[in-house]
Amino acid sequence: MIKAAISGTGLYTPPDVISNEELVEAFNQYVVNFNELHASDITDGTVQPLDESSAAFIEKASGIKNRRVINKSGVLDPTRMAPYIAERSNDEPSIQCDMAVHAANEALEQAGKTVADIDAVIIACSNLPRAYPALSVEVQSRLGIDGFAYDMNVACSSATFGIQAAVNAVENGTARAVLVISPEICTAHLNFKDRDSHFIFGDACTAIVVEQMETVTSQHVYEVVSTKLKTVFSNNIRNNFGFLNRCDESGQGKPDKLFVQHGRKVFKDVVPMVAAMISDHLKENTLSPENLKRMWLHQANLSMNKLISKKVLGRDPSSLEAPVILDEYANTSSAGSIIAFHKYRDDIKQGDIGVICSFGAGYSVGSVLLRKC
Repeated sequence: MIKAAISGTGLYTPPDVISNEELVEAFNQYVVNFNELHASDITDGTVQPLDESSAAFIEKASGIKNRRVINKSGVLDPTRMAPYIAERSNDEPSIQCDMAVHAANEALEQAGKTVADIDAVIIACSNLPRAYPALSVEVQSRLGIDGFAYDMNVACSSATFGIQAAVNAVENGTARAVLVISPEICTAHLNFKDRDSHFIFGDACTAIVVEQMETVTSQHVYEVVSTKLKTVFSNNIRNNFGFLNRCDESGQGKPDKLFVQHGRKVFKDVVPMVAAMISDHLKENTLSPENLKRMWLHQANLSMNKLISKKVLGRDPSSLEAPVILDEYANTSSAGSIIAFHKYRDDIKQGDIGVICSFGAGYSVGSVLLRKC
């Protein structure tokens, strides 16, 4: 029986950094401008005044201190509040393609593979640059891979769903090795004018090599013990941007065409769902929480991660048992759990069990049990 393994990972980190303090300064200036512009309407009660934010509020609410972004100047411009990302011609590689190639090359080097060893590319992320041609096929072409490629979107769980698809391809013989890449430019769909969510996201790209266990040559190899996926429909995290928007002018430019969430409802719904998913996944593989040495969780909110870990382990986790990268990267959607895996995995011992777990809009939850080889 063919078994799949993760043999390499790569990470693209954008050069620009925005601290909470910088973000709050820009947001609060926007609030002042808005309230001054609408002063008469605020006075007569037809418009609600906006409230200012603070760095302390952001860190307490999320655990986020900084975020890496593709563009800093546009986000911090109180008259714009969105990144500057220029359109590229059809003859140029897209910006997400550039990110993907950078991360993929690191993953290939780490795995000791060349593009000749890869048979498939899966782009798994929350936001794609266009309907077609597929970003994955663009990346495949840029890398020079002879095989097949496709895009998939399961929001924040895209990477784990992509890993399962890659594992299936490897174990059924469809591919010798697969690249799963998650180029996330989350700042492009974030409403920086919304106090409750303007601080949540950052940008990054991760890449993973999934290959047959018998062909691995890298130093750090992780056997895929099992994968488990679950989806439950919910409107509590939503983005209504799509190709039909132009067909109804009344909805154009409204906040629902960007990221919208009901945070408290999401917390209440998702925490028990994820904890139960991981616990059930362990039981199905005759494993217990005591066997779990590392939890590489989706990086959305520090309180969520702490509570999920506590529910699974039956105690508070150590900082290494459930590593956090929120302070540097913020929420990078599907890339978050892979960044945690990329940075905090090599110190666990041979035979140790860990889990990559993502959760987000949909709702969607993905769990990947790994054994260090």
